[in-house]
Amino acid sequence: MIRFEQVSVTYEDAARPALQDVDLTVPEGELCLLVGPSGVGKSTLLGAVSGLVPHFTGGTLHGRVTVAGRDTRTHKPRELADVVGTVGQDPLAHFVTDTVEDELAYGMESLGVPPDTMRRRVEETLDLLGLAALRDRPIATLSGGQRQRVAIGSVLTTHPRVLVLDEPTSALDPAAAEEVLAVLQRLVHDLGTTVLMAEHRLERVVQYADQLILLPSPGAAPVVGDPAEVMAVSPVQPPVVELGRLAGWTPLPLSIRDARRKAAPLRERLTPLTPLTPLTPGGDPHEGGGEPVAEAVRLTVRHGRIEALRGVDLTVRPGETVALMGRNGAGKSTLLSTLVGMHTPASGSVRVGGGGRGGEGGGRGGGRGVAGRGVVPHRTRPAELLRHVGLVPQEPRDLLYADTVAAECAAADRDAGAAPGSCRELVGRLLPGVADAAHPRDLSEGQRLALALSVVLTARPPLLLLDEPTRGLDYAAKARLIEILRALAADGHATVLATHDVELAAELAHRVVILADGEVVADGPTAEVVVSSPAFAPQVAKVLAPLPWLTVRQVRRDLEDGERAT
Repeated sequence: MIRFEQVSVTYEDAARPALQDVDLTVPEGELCLLVGPSGVGKSTLLGAVSGLVPHFTGGTLHGRVTVAGRDTRTHKPRELADVVGTVGQDPLAHFVTDTVEDELAYGMESLGVPPDTMRRRVEETLDLLGLAALRDRPIATLSGGQRQRVAIGSVLTTHPRVLVLDEPTSALDPAAAEEVLAVLQRLVHDLGTTVLMAEHRLERVVQYADQLILLPSPGAAPVVGDPAEVMAVSPVQPPVVELGRLAGWTPLPLSIRDARRKAAPLRERLTPLTPLTPLTPGGDPHEGGGEPVAEAVRLTVRHGRIEALRGVDLTVRPGETVALMGRNGAGKSTLLSTLVGMHTPASGSVRVGGGGRGGEGGGRGGGRGVAGRGVVPHRTRPAELLRHVGLVPQEPRDLLYADTVAAECAAADRDAGAAPGSCRELVGRLLPGVADAAHPRDLSEGQRLALALSVVLTARPPLLLLDEPTRGLDYAAKARLIEILRALAADGHATVLATHDVELAAELAHRVVILADGEVVADGPTAEVVVSSPAFAPQVAKVLAPLPWLTVRQVRRDLEDGERAT
């Protein structure tokens, strides 16, 4: 169905090709997963299938890509639209209408699908993706995850023979991700649709793949084959595979069920051990006392007639890391944006600051806070508020306005009063290889996020707010981000992150707060909250239950310490 023959892609002014000498075939009716570290060319490979590369992106394509027998060099994207459906990393760039139902119908209208068929397909897709309650909603009012589902639905309605998906579950809560993957499985198994998907959240998708394509490094030849065999040599792997490598399991398990079948000997080794340090990273930030750096009391926020938050109580103290979790549309982003003054409460109160250590700061991301009772965000001038709190939003481009990465970093250093090179050093730590001369808009989603994170982290705000901070980051970049945030927490900085990444919460958070329909339904230590909920439990906890380990890092450390003790 899809064939690459000696394909290389080079963008203008690039030091090396984004893809080089790629030869591969994706058979009809298979789900093929494209994996690899950030920046190795996954999005370029997907764009070559849809014709966006090079017709839309520019650059030079050598070799030949065919889809259902059509050569993408001679067929532009609109001439492939009846065969290939594409959803990119940014749902907002995908939309052309204002409401959910209109967006689902637009692609069919462009292809001349009869009205009665259009109506039936719209209803089927609304049900498949859990969008029926949102059919009349303006797209601008949807959460990031809801927009992701609408973007996927707008492609499904046209019934393409090939689906090309770039990070399709990155903005979805665990339950919504399972629903989308179940739909894709049904399309592959029942209709013979070919699905080519790039995804960093491998823990969600690798067990469903018929074939894996690994791009191990920029310019390297792809490794194509059975998922378990490719995972054995992959530089990126989900926790269940990492645990299998640690335990020496062969073949490597790709699902929780397969891992539990192999895990009895490992559980026996761990049973006499007690985790040598608290399961939550670091000590208890409440032990040191001090005033909160953020406090919401009976907070209610409305968006028009929609009550986005209802009676929310939240206290965050210096050095504490809190994970906000919950289904798409639960109110996580609204809570974060209220803490930076973007919404006026309908009732209740909210304050930030008061727990900082003092110091100077400013700029886009914020700076060091000042002692005292803090400020009311929506009544505080932005320049003053930025001394207390910094936010990295879901759309990192909202923070970026310079023409190059180097200029962006230099501006961040000036704004924060930091030493020259501080921001650039952070970018290099998070994602090595991002070019100084690159324009932020030309970066991959993960690279753009790393740049925005670095802009805000440069200012070292006493309260750091992160909205989906690992979207588009590979496992190595996520591990580096975790280390940076741990160091900030040890220095007294507080972090509140809204995330669907249960593995991130297990590694990093002291507390987990779960929101549902704008209300807090759980608030407690990470180990207690995530293990009690199958939807939010990390893979290691599911494999080793009822033992109390949450992450591979904890298992490795405690096994090594147990062996030294004997």
